[in-house]
Amino acid sequence: MSDQTLLIVEDDPGLRSQLRWSFDQYKVQVAEDRESAIAAVKRHEPAVVTLDLGLPPDPGGTREGFAALSEILAIAPQTKVIVLTGNDDRINPVKAVGQGAYDFYQKPVDPEILSFVVQRAFRLFDLEEENRKLARMHVSNPMEGIIAASPEMHEVCKMVERFAPIDMNVLILGESGTGKEVVARALHALSPRAKKPFIAVNAAAIPENLLESELFGYEKGAFTGATQMVKGKFELADGGTFFLDEIGDIPLALQPKLLRILQERVVERIGGRQPIKVDVRIICATHQNIGQLIEERRFREDLYFRINEMIINLPPLRGRTGDVTVLARAFLERFAKQMRRNLLGFTEDALAAMEAYHWPGNVRELEHKIKRSVVMATGTQVDAKDLELASGAYPRRIMTLREARDIAERRVICEALSEAGENVSKAADLLEVTRPTLYSLLNKFNLKV
Repeated sequence: MSDQTLLIVEDDPGLRSQLRWSFDQYKVQVAEDRESAIAAVKRHEPAVVTLDLGLPPDPGGTREGFAALSEILAIAPQTKVIVLTGNDDRINPVKAVGQGAYDFYQKPVDPEILSFVVQRAFRLFDLEEENRKLARMHVSNPMEGIIAASPEMHEVCKMVERFAPIDMNVLILGESGTGKEVVARALHALSPRAKKPFIAVNAAAIPENLLESELFGYEKGAFTGATQMVKGKFELADGGTFFLDEIGDIPLALQPKLLRILQERVVERIGGRQPIKVDVRIICATHQNIGQLIEERRFREDLYFRINEMIINLPPLRGRTGDVTVLARAFLERFAKQMRRNLLGFTEDALAAMEAYHWPGNVRELEHKIKRSVVMATGTQVDAKDLELASGAYPRRIMTLREARDIAERRVICEALSEAGENVSKAADLLEVTRPTLYSLLNKFNLKV
């Protein structure tokens, strides 16, 4: 929480005293002109400033007030500035907000209403400061690309760090857009194969008649148009990591060839007769229910047992406590820098709208919305309209009791296993359940020990 320092910039001594008395719950500092206001900002670093636009030597105009606003935001861009304007002023409040002011209030001053505006500004400042701290914590994270503040994603990070050095196959499960390839790249980056190739193929994005040649390559003359020998993706990944996304979409006819690679680490090009040895770690991912595909005879059970030596479950964005705002700020910073836009953050409405939205497209959808908002924003802050999340347009989806129970159960099981050093008996004792019950829960959540 901020130190609750409030700076009041007002040239009228009577109003200045009234405001100081009205806000005695804060650490109040006062200034009467632009020079003393800038000095106070540098010395006290206030979270919130109330700024009268009519300052000496031009108390009847707004030139000094706007100059003060510009200097304050240049020194402390995270400070929330509330400008005070005349009752009949319609143009300057809009201009001030456009130049970075948090809000405006028109005189005459009603201390009770102004107090409400100031209180909201402090709340927003504290929320943004907390998110900045979380973002700074991420900087030391060796897993490039994974931005995680939630306990759910911290568990994923622990699993990545644990699995990365072990040369075994990994299956990543999660909804579309949750970042499965990012996790796969982190597994590669933290592995002994980090300096070797990382080759990724999305099985769902390649037509079925081209997928075999893409994966396994082909010899010259193998079919019409094969004018030269072409290596497949598995060969290109030799020595490194091969990531096969959406493995649930692999045609049944190709699954035996994939099984052979997993078992023997050999490939055979189309039209070739010579098996080719490959040294490759295989990471697979899917958003589908593999168990259901096996029941429907669309996926080989023996192939499933080969790819799931280790399993990582990626929670959806709506199930990651606090990650929405942290990710949004990271994306905003990245895209604002790319597009050379001076954007200081999100309005309170934008933050509330993002927290309320269900995010069916997960992190990918959030990234696209933030990128668009950087283009659309007309002020110094992104609002809900810029995000296409207008107030009331996306009512909050209440999590079902079953979803909440599953999230809580999975987190506690992971914590118990970690505490017990992966010993199932000890973990069962910690959880006060039987070993068969714990094994049943491990299967339910696709957790491997």
